[in-house]
Amino acid sequence: MNVEVIAIGDELLIGQVTDTNSGWIARQLNLMGWELTGVTLVRDSREEIKRAIVEAFARVSVVLMTGGLGPTKDDITKSTLCELYGCALHRDEQVQAMNEARFAHKGFTMNALTRDQALVPDACTVIYNPVGTAPVMWFDRDGKVLVSMPGVPSEMQYAVTHEVLPRLRARFCDHTSVHHATCLVKGFTESALAIFLTDFENELPASVHLAYLPKPGVIRLRLTATGDDDAEVTAALNVQFDKLLALLGTHAFCHEDTTLAGALGKILQEKNLTVGTAESCTGGNIAHEITLVPGCSAYYKGSIVSYANEVKTLLLGVSPDTIARHGVVSRAVVEEMARGVQRALHVDCAIATSGIAGPDGATPGKPVGTLALAVACGEKLTSVMLTAGSQRERNIDRFTHSALLQMIDLLHP
Repeated sequence: MNVEVIAIGDELLIGQVTDTNSGWIARQLNLMGWELTGVTLVRDSREEIKRAIVEAFARVSVVLMTGGLGPTKDDITKSTLCELYGCALHRDEQVQAMNEARFAHKGFTMNALTRDQALVPDACTVIYNPVGTAPVMWFDRDGKVLVSMPGVPSEMQYAVTHEVLPRLRARFCDHTSVHHATCLVKGFTESALAIFLTDFENELPASVHLAYLPKPGVIRLRLTATGDDDAEVTAALNVQFDKLLALLGTHAFCHEDTTLAGALGKILQEKNLTVGTAESCTGGNIAHEITLVPGCSAYYKGSIVSYANEVKTLLLGVSPDTIARHGVVSRAVVEEMARGVQRALHVDCAIATSGIAGPDGATPGKPVGTLALAVACGEKLTSVMLTAGSQRERNIDRFTHSALLQMIDLLHP
């Protein structure tokens, strides 16, 4: 079954807000064997919204819409859908009661615009929204289903998970079983890994295929199996995934789909180790990535963001003489930072960074994008000098990625 998404909002087309909803929806559809075949971004324009819907229904039987359901005048989706389906708005008493109860619980008073969130088109089936004021609207006509959902990601995700996908599965029987297995691989370039796995790929059954999803220094390999019988699909996938892991050996350092920070966390937990970070140029971004992982408190103790030299010397014990002789962006300095954060936070492992994120700050021999990085575990300590590009935000991300991978390399050689 093919599905299209229409995302509504001027803010999407001027770049003020990024459309993350469509990618999330695509992943959920894929899990039920359906395919997102198109995404259309539309301004808050009645004619453009109607035209996008008509054109999408010429291609697919299911259209999922996000956005345009707020209480302000620029949110015109409901009235536009009334025009398209030839119906009028009426007040849904259950939506009204739910919203009043929500506001009363918070001690707020509803204004007229918020009360009008209970207005819904006559032609739709109302799907109640327990996490927001705008209900989800389901239109089913001539074998075509349109679902209009709030653009707020948390509300949309709740609706899709708890209501929309179960209803679509019941409404359309055209779905297959799809299962994925993912591992993270280091020590290969993408092309070298493809050559290494040539025979494996050639021997895969037709129902299983392999995808390469590379990032600097690491490649995510995803095996996907499809079929009509769920048990058979799972069995076929497991057989091929076991073969893949046996081929890769220690190059496959994580056997699930997760972030580098998530992979590092699993290794730390398996080894019963703790970690702390001493960050200069990354400004706490490594700590941010680590703390995005649920359960990280089991191994992550904290960070010292030592952006200024005096913080490096006062809190981490970096010698002023080391900075004077080698420069703050040097292996000598980050090695002392790593040892310092081990002492200060009483952790087994440490990550330390000092670099030039840009766009200025370059010195002779150390251009923008230079990173000094050290990782330590117990008595073991390694440090490297790396170079990235000239864009500050991208450099911070690359520095963070490199630091996590370097720590993984130390713990999982």
